[in-house]
Amino acid sequence: MKALQYRTIGAAPEVVTVPDPEPGPGQVLLKVTAAGVCHSDIAVMSWPAEGFPYELPLTLGHEGVGTVAALGAGVSGLAEGEAVAVYGPWGCGTCAKCAEGKENYCLRADALGIRPPGLGAPGSMAEYLLVDDPRHLVPLDGLDPVAAVPLTDAGLTPYHAIKRALPRLVPGSTAVVIGAGGLGHVAIQLLRALTPARVVALDVSEDKLRLAREVGAHETVLSDAGAAAAVRDLTGGLGAEAVFDFVGVEPTVAVAAAVAAVEGEISLVGIGGAALPVGFGRLPFEVSVSSPYWGSRGELVEVLALARSGALSVHTETFTLDEAPLAYERLHAGTINGRAVILPGA
Repeated sequence: MKALQYRTIGAAPEVVTVPDPEPGPGQVLLKVTAAGVCHSDIAVMSWPAEGFPYELPLTLGHEGVGTVAALGAGVSGLAEGEAVAVYGPWGCGTCAKCAEGKENYCLRADALGIRPPGLGAPGSMAEYLLVDDPRHLVPLDGLDPVAAVPLTDAGLTPYHAIKRALPRLVPGSTAVVIGAGGLGHVAIQLLRALTPARVVALDVSEDKLRLAREVGAHETVLSDAGAAAAVRDLTGGLGAEAVFDFVGVEPTVAVAAAVAAVEGEISLVGIGGAALPVGFGRLPFEVSVSSPYWGSRGELVEVLALARSGALSVHTETFTLDEAPLAYERLHAGTINGRAVILPGA
């Protein structure tokens, strides 16, 4: 089969031919219908050789949907041809967090060497994907694969962050979304669907601010040196009850700190690597800061249900598997508006 692999440190990913996988006991083989392109992949491909955490070559793609192609021995409850989404953050399945469905916070994954597809294990940017356990599959129930595949990360990750902040997002409150790209434009829709808060979106790109308005942002602000003052102005000097930074670099983290309200919440979702100092006098009183990761299996079910209700509409651009390296080039250049999706069967 064809697969998109990161093969050499510092080099671009390549489309190669690899052996078709076969499901072992308890495993499920999917014929991939759609795979999502994510900035996390670019982060992986930017790491230096020293300390690189995964074995190469690595088939990319941690967002995947497909149809069941074959079942390993002992697997029940699934039928060949069934359309499913893949829950990406695989865990041990037995620790206290996994028992709650929070495999994103598995307490034993590192010790056991368990890796998500595309982030250590072979990923979804291939004609077939081997899933280690049927519990990681969620029925699509009629959702279009292209529209659904970004929801497995670009929908699930902001949903998890926003769900934690819901008690703060009461009538009259303000939520700030920093970065209106793949995750941010979904976050705006989630905030509009789940809360009565006023939504203010920040980005350095006028195109992405236009997208933010299209998907429901009440206000948009160019993310420049005057952004924090502009948000403070919009909130009458009080700041925002919830701030979601989907970039995570030094300038955006500084803005997040500058616009948070007393007793507000800052969620650092982006993996830009910046840190936010926390301590008395550094932030408004009782501001909480979190760095969430992905979401639970139950939350993925909820996100897909929201999509079926019409509350979410991910803006996508599609590429064939042979065009996947171009998709990464454009993502790195910032010219993907929304989310890029690879169609291995196209």
